[in-house]
Amino acid sequence: MDITVILIEMLIFAALFTAIIFSYYRGDRKYSPASIHNYPSDIQEEYFRTHERVDVSYKSKNVILTKGLGILIFTGILLACSLVAGAETFRQGFLLTFGLMVWIGIYDTCFLDWVLFANLPMFRLEGTEHMDDAYHQKWFHLKGMLFPGIVFALIPAALVGWLVMVIR
Repeated sequence: MDITVILIEMLIFAALFTAIIFSYYRGDRKYSPASIHNYPSDIQEEYFRTHERVDVSYKSKNVILTKGLGILIFTGILLACSLVAGAETFRQGFLLTFGLMVWIGIYDTCFLDWVLFANLPMFRLEGTEHMDDAYHQKWFHLKGMLFPGIVFALIPAALVGWLVMVIR
């Protein structure tokens, strides 16, 4: 596999991921259960003081559907990345995909969550605009990246590995 191709794919994947996040959090979609689920609990509680409480747990139908759709989108993007990078075996497809998922988890945590989410008004839920400290909770985002993020990364990695094996 070509390392130059992989580095370019890392940049493209980060750009695609950023575009997906920004388009998803536009307008009223940030108030969906699957979006509110990604906010720290103190922000959720403050938001639900003035808004109808909805199920934002991992077991909620909306969260499960959104995460499932994410798996399908990531699998498609990362399958293309693996094939372009030259993956020919399950192991190569799995490791490349898992590596790209870890990369996007680090990028998401360190840049999107810690910098943009914490500071851009577009990510603030109505009624929580005053909660600067809550939006700057680095540990909350780091925990989410480590678990369930790493476990979540295993699913598209296994799917891509299997698909690479079937295709090649």
